[in-house]
Amino acid sequence: MVAAVPPAVGLARIREAVEAQFGLFGDYAPLISERDQNFCLTTAGGDKYVVKVTSAVEPGVVSEFQIAALLHLENRGPGVPRVIRTMDGRYSGKVACGEDDCRLRVVSYLAGVPLASVAIDHELAREFGAVLARLDAGLQDFSHPGDRPVLLWDLQRAAELRGLLVHINRPDTRRSVERVLDDFEVAVMPALEALRCQVIHGDANPGNVLVDPVSRRVAGLIDVGDMLRAPLVFDVAIAASYLRGEDTNPLQQMIPFFAGYCSVMSLSDLEKALLFDLVRTRLATTITLLFWRLGARPDDDPYRTKTMREEADAIRFLGALDSLGRAEFTARIADAI
Repeated sequence: MVAAVPPAVGLARIREAVEAQFGLFGDYAPLISERDQNFCLTTAGGDKYVVKVTSAVEPGVVSEFQIAALLHLENRGPGVPRVIRTMDGRYSGKVACGEDDCRLRVVSYLAGVPLASVAIDHELAREFGAVLARLDAGLQDFSHPGDRPVLLWDLQRAAELRGLLVHINRPDTRRSVERVLDDFEVAVMPALEALRCQVIHGDANPGNVLVDPVSRRVAGLIDVGDMLRAPLVFDVAIAASYLRGEDTNPLQQMIPFFAGYCSVMSLSDLEKALLFDLVRTRLATTITLLFWRLGARPDDDPYRTKTMREEADAIRFLGALDSLGRAEFTARIADAI
């Protein structure tokens, strides 16, 4: 699914399908997405929605899983988009996409600004952790036949990234990523079966976390496109990999985030012990796919441009964590949580 090209359905066709099936009219603005074709729809009355045309290569059961997860979370956990039903009560519609029909979904638009656009202090990092934990708590009793999608972003499959390392044309960076994958295979893979698993968000990066700009409280999480069943601690490590402190204090934001998470959902000793390797594995995944995209997408591709701008710092931060070392990382985390 990582290599999937987003659909390219004409806006007029999408507008017609949304009007006919959902009864929603308004103006459309494109939203950048990795695998889907997304728009923000604003009605004449000012209401906003996200319109999503799902790639035809995505199995239907995966889309149904994502819809079911949002429905499950509607009355529990933190704010997430609400599924908008069609006029005849269905959870999705369809739009012609070449010779096939693509799934057409509409969800509510959550107000707020991305966490990536605000300064993250101790209190905001701690609340981010607590909100993610509440979402994970809300998903503890949720399961679905489609909850095991095939995604290269899935840390359970990190060893498979070795085939993409040829795209990393910086020798020092490639060696750093190789060391991370070596550590993953030695430290993490043997422990996978002992870790508690459930459905997780899978991509709580600062672009998917919304903040009220006035209160500076976390308003909710969006984009469940990478949701899957995996070890719970993966959700913690994925989010933490984006809390990238300065080289002199790389854990400045990460420590209060971990503390906030554990104030709602405690982590076992094994889960805590694996955080160093799991955070580094997510960074290694980000770096590998970053270089892979250089060849897989055209220079003017908006998702490629956005990702290059936002994720290039992963190389620096991986170096900072490697310099800190596993023992110091684990000791400092243990003191905080």
